[in-house]
Formats: sequence, structure tokens, C-alpha cells
Amino acid sequence: MEMKEMTKLECRIPKEDRKAFTLMELLVVIAIIAVLLGLAFPVFQGVLDRAKKVQTKNDLTQIVTAVNAFYTEYGKYPVNVASGNTTDAFFGTGTTPTGDTSYGNNDVLIDVLRNNTSSTNNSATVTSLNPRQIVFISPPDVRNSTQPRTGIATQTVTVNGISIPIGTFVDPWGTPYNVEIDTNYNNTVPNPYGALSVGGAGAIRGAHCADGDTSRDHRGARADDRRAGRSSADPPLYAARHGTLP
Repeated sequence: MEMKEMTKLECRIPKEDRKAFTLMELLVVIAIIAVLLGLAFPVFQGVLDRAKKVQTKNDLTQIVTAVNAFYTEYGKYPVNVASGNTTDAFFGTGTTPTGDTSYGNNDVLIDVLRNNTSSTNNSATVTSLNPRQIVFISPPDVRNSTQPRTGIATQTVTVNGISIPIGTFVDPWGTPYNVEIDTNYNNTVPNPYGALSVGGAGAIRGAHCADGDTSRDHRGARADDRRAGRSSADPPLYAARHGTLP
């Protein structure tokens, strides 16, 4: 009994020694945390946006490199054009730029470059254009099939009014990349800025590869990023993400 009483006595804390936050102190702490979060959020968003731009550049560089490698291997671009063709090829969503012929969404092109012979929509095209079954590009699948971002769409979905077929290469914002190829070999492609109706004015985060002269073995390349303000070389393949400029 004595032991129990002593324990209770030892554990007792006098009222005057008890310490706790007052309501005012709690409100001040909460306000400070809110201000710090408000300051940190834009910085965090900026970091994320820059990371997405870097990822987009890498993706577009991969597309350009893959198309160039295909040209080197087969002596032609990965698209079936009619004899006497006078237009450039467009793969993507939105309004087809004037002077281009649409060949569908970018899944048609990407499936050929991936040698995706099991493609749901393009297996015959893959077999026809890539008979040596070479893999020129190998992007990862998206993590979320219903909200695809950064990779290959694993099912056909519609996001923000944009139809994304299975096999489409999408950017970190979930928008399909648009690609133009100089299939009339005049070393130019139509200016796509403002020509895309889905997502607003055309905002290039893109890549161009050159040149259109079939007598030359060397294939040049150009990578553009309007937001980052970088560019190099000259145009007949143009790959871009469309959207509105900030």
C-alpha cells in the first residue's frame, strides 16, 4: 500500500507546474505554418513544371532520334505516302496544319518505331513499314491507364476532350505529342503554331530533325522548347506538345 501511495505521490504534478499552449499561441503557430506553405507551394510547382519540361524534351529527342534511325535503316520515313505525294505527314490530335496530310494519332508512328507487332490498331502497318522488326524507341507505359501521363497509353481513353488511343505517346501533362514529318522532302514543314484547335494555340515543346534531301546520308536534328528558350539546327520533322503558353 505504501508503495502504491508513493508512486501516486511521485507521479502527481502540481497544478501550477502544468504547461500547455494557449489558444492564442496555437493560432499564431497555425498562421505561421499557413504562410510558410503559401510561400513554398509556388516554388514546388515551379520545380515540378521544370521537371516536366525536361522530361518532354527528352521524349521529343527520343522521337527525333528514332525517326532518324529509321530513315538511316530503311532510306525512308516511317509512313506510307501515296505516289506523287506533295504534302507533309501529320500524326496527332487537333486540326491538321495546312499543307499536311493526317495519318492518324501518334500511336500509328510510335507503334512502327516500337515494332509493336501486337498493336491493337496498327499491327499491319508495323509489319509493312518495319519488316526487320527493329525497335527504334522504347518509352515506358503510363502508370495510370485512365489518366495517362509520361509514356505509352495502355488503353483508349478520353481526357479533357482529347481522344487518346491505346499506344499513344503522351507528355507529362497527359496530352498526346503531335508530330510532323517532311514527306514531300522540301526541307520545311508547315508552321503549326495556332493551328491546333484542341488545347488552344499551339505551344511548341518540340523537336525537329533535318534534312529533307534524300541524296544526303547525314540527318540533322533540331530540338525546340519555346518555354525554355532553346533551339538548335533546322526543320523537316517536327514533334511537339500542344497547349497554351503561360
